[in-house]
Amino acid sequence: MSPTPTRTTRTLGRSGVPVSALAFGAAAIGNLYTPLAEEQAHEAVSAAWQRGIRYFDTAPHYGLGLSERRLGAALRAHPRADYTVSTKVGRRLEPSDAGGDDLAHGFAVPATSRRVWDFSADGVRRTLEASLERLGLDRVDVVYLHDPDDHAEEAFREGYPALERLRAEGVVGAIGAGMNQAEMLTRFVRDTDVDVVLCAGRYTLLDQRAGAELLPEAARRGVSVVIGGPFNSGLLADPRPTATYDYATAPPELLDRALHIKEAAERHGVGLRAAALRFCSAHPAVAAVLVGTRSAAEVIDCAEQFATTVPDAFWQELREAGLLPSGTA
Repeated sequence: MSPTPTRTTRTLGRSGVPVSALAFGAAAIGNLYTPLAEEQAHEAVSAAWQRGIRYFDTAPHYGLGLSERRLGAALRAHPRADYTVSTKVGRRLEPSDAGGDDLAHGFAVPATSRRVWDFSADGVRRTLEASLERLGLDRVDVVYLHDPDDHAEEAFREGYPALERLRAEGVVGAIGAGMNQAEMLTRFVRDTDVDVVLCAGRYTLLDQRAGAELLPEAARRGVSVVIGGPFNSGLLADPRPTATYDYATAPPELLDRALHIKEAAERHGVGLRAAALRFCSAHPAVAAVLVGTRSAAEVIDCAEQFATTVPDAFWQELREAGLLPSGTA
């Protein structure tokens, strides 16, 4: 495999919307788990820009809108035509006076709003309008249906057609769905005219479920895939007993597997993070790899790891050891 530079630009499906091969996931700057200073959030976005990242992903869910507000403010200094922004619909925010914080949903922010699941046509438009106001933009480039796992009927019957109309009207450039599973995303690829799907955590060095049907189907139909969660929430970034896998403590067998992959990578002179990022980006259906970062230092590290050459012999060793299925990487 040859390295994939951060500045490599690809387009999403047939939409023509450009994305950088490495993308900035803005959940962390929405105070994911712990508070983050405004300055630190701004520095993270600035570091991404300086290293050629031009695709930024956010959602109302992230910090009850804080992520969108911070991302919009940080990007305001740059020409609008020079970057791509995606946000999501499906969780509509309503004012709340319940008090307390939002840590039950993973964000260290005051619970001044509450989330309402809403994939209706009206809900999609209202949610997008509110996102544009928080971002300070007159348009976004990509809109995803966000986690419609338990709302499939409404998402396919109303949410998706609403996005299709927004695309036809020129309000957005590309449409799709973003989920932590591959099965329903495969249905979106087969049964709709989406440009892109965002699949989190299901095509990594530890979980290749998206490689069975989703990625081949997307490649056949000209639909792009954005891979999120390349580190499976932490285990592939730093495998240790307290590491998390899909936001829970990693099971011992997966920790052991991650450590074996790390040892193999080091024998070939590369780091585990570099191998994890390179694996996600290698499939021809993948347009971008989305990494959540909360500091300039994390952004810089990801950009450097992403540009690292990973030797073919490493992938061959993983396949021979049964740590990767044949035909992957």
